[in-house]
Amino acid sequence: MFNFSLKKLAVSLGFAALMTPTLALAEYPEKPITMVIPFGAGGSHDLNSRVITSIIPTYLNQAMIVRLTPGAGGQKGTQEVANATADGYTLLFTHNYVDMLQQYVEDLPYDPLEDFIPIARVNYAPMGVVVRADSPYKSFEDLVEAATMDPGSVRMSHSGNWGAQFVPAAQIMRARGIHFNLVPYKGGGPAMQALLAGDAEVTMGFPSTLSGQIESGAIRVLATAGAERMYDDVPTFAEVGVEGDIGFMHRVLVAPKGTPQEAVDKLTEAFAALVEDTTFTRMMGRLNETVDLMDGESYQKLREEQAHAYEDLVKALTSQ
Repeated sequence: MFNFSLKKLAVSLGFAALMTPTLALAEYPEKPITMVIPFGAGGSHDLNSRVITSIIPTYLNQAMIVRLTPGAGGQKGTQEVANATADGYTLLFTHNYVDMLQQYVEDLPYDPLEDFIPIARVNYAPMGVVVRADSPYKSFEDLVEAATMDPGSVRMSHSGNWGAQFVPAAQIMRARGIHFNLVPYKGGGPAMQALLAGDAEVTMGFPSTLSGQIESGAIRVLATAGAERMYDDVPTFAEVGVEGDIGFMHRVLVAPKGTPQEAVDKLTEAFAALVEDTTFTRMMGRLNETVDLMDGESYQKLREEQAHAYEDLVKALTSQ
């Protein structure tokens, strides 16, 4: 009797187990993702991120929230993400100069190649040298002449030392043998505001930050990076005597090293779908920005190449 009851109990428990719903593991992402931008409001990263985060929830089924964390030329926000839990919920939207160049000019509290893995290079953008529309500098040569006649008198606002505006400015000065007074701000947006407020005579910017100011008649573009003219009546850097691969910024999304592969794969798939989204491409077109996705694995190879190139560049710029 005892044995029979025991068997019945075992069968009953087994049946009950089959009837009990299995608790499935939650799929990533199960909550909103934070995109940290290590720059100030109003810059090109801020503007690009607003387009990205308005569309990407379609492909992640979760919101992506922008958090601006400017300071120390991009290092404050970068360190925040380096120290974050590697669970795929805190990402960094940065660029190639902060990502790979600063390690050669600063004693960083993180190792960019060791502490981050790239998710996607969203696009790249050429830089433009700009002045206020009422500036006495009508051409790039006017600017060069002023900087030559009185070295240091021309103030150039920029987004932070050894950042996306500082480095091209240093390269331009080296190429033309001139000297600007480089004044740092917490991002491209504040640098542009300094120009508009009259606190600087010249700055640099990317298409997304320039288009609105051009349309409003607030600024004049004197020269742009790239093999071809960005604007019909504005010369390229090469045309004004600044040769070489100067003035390009790669916008890249990276995650803390150790982020689960499931999260990396999901983000990779989402960004691959994002760049094919017609609403996204239309909105990026309104900013005059490119859409040129490079997946994390491919961009990692470029990162390593950039690291070597920037090491040589820093040595060249600091040995003068």
